[in-house]
Amino acid sequence: MIVVLNPKATEEQIQHIVEKVGKLGLRANISRGVERTVIGLIGPEDVLRVTPLEVFPGVEQVIPVLAPYKLVSREFKKENSIVKINNKIKIGGDRVIVMAGPCSVENKESLRSIAEQVKKAGATVLRGGAFKPRTSPYDFQGLGEEGLKYLKEVGEEFDLAITTEVIDPRHIELISKYADILQIGARNMQNFSLLNELGQIKKPILLKRGISATVKELLMSAEYILSKGNFDVILCERGIRTFETATRNTLDINAVPLVKQLSHLPIVVDPSHGTGRWGLVASVSKAAVAAGADGLIIEVHDNPEEAMSDGTQSLLPENFSHLMADLEKVALAVGRTLQ
Repeated sequence: MIVVLNPKATEEQIQHIVEKVGKLGLRANISRGVERTVIGLIGPEDVLRVTPLEVFPGVEQVIPVLAPYKLVSREFKKENSIVKINNKIKIGGDRVIVMAGPCSVENKESLRSIAEQVKKAGATVLRGGAFKPRTSPYDFQGLGEEGLKYLKEVGEEFDLAITTEVIDPRHIELISKYADILQIGARNMQNFSLLNELGQIKKPILLKRGISATVKELLMSAEYILSKGNFDVILCERGIRTFETATRNTLDINAVPLVKQLSHLPIVVDPSHGTGRWGLVASVSKAAVAAGADGLIIEVHDNPEEAMSDGTQSLLPENFSHLMADLEKVALAVGRTLQ
């Protein structure tokens, strides 16, 4: 249930509502917008039948929410949420943000070379895996904390924010020391213990859609994080598993405008995992921006033939640079700019 407050509602009136619903067993989440404040209520709403919130001072309207995701919904917040990274980068605004880098951090020299080139091309966030969940236990699993240190050092050198994946709740504190955005991979989208833990930290979360997850399931996973108090969530469409075998996954471009209709959270697209083929990444990236994506997360490697993971879907730095020039034109065509 969403409680829409009068623009003139006082802080005292807001706190009175929060205290009252708390005694009824409901949890209140306050969202302060530009024009007005709304309160999302989580819990058994039938208790409100005997305590109508419409009569409370400062309340303008009470809206029942039919969707199971409440805090994520447009009903809870009409305007787009903007996730701020280090108070410099804004995801969800007029600018399209590009995150780029290798699938895995392999060594400092290679990472530095890639970071320098993606920064020059216009990327603002450096991506790279330090802990890598792999299908085979014999594949490269990442450098761990050593890789995190490389990311931090290189990111600071080139003024790039850092995003990297967290796969274990026990790693959250460690990764938070180095990364600006904590990424939840497709395999962990419904790892609810991990989601609950990440909901209690003060770091932006990049939540990737699961391999076979519906849009509703993606939004419900985001709801776990918001319900614990962390509203800085960025959704990511990265393709889903279908009967098609020509590409690694089937990138659901429909999900971008659909999520925009259903939720206030920003959404980015991963064309690298979405296709699994570097030759398709540029076309899909441009389609994603045209569809309204708030950003892209693209794998770039200076020697894909020797990459320790996902070389077949990684762009060479020069190809990434050409793509960024094209993306600027697409962004302008749809009323946005490329940061």
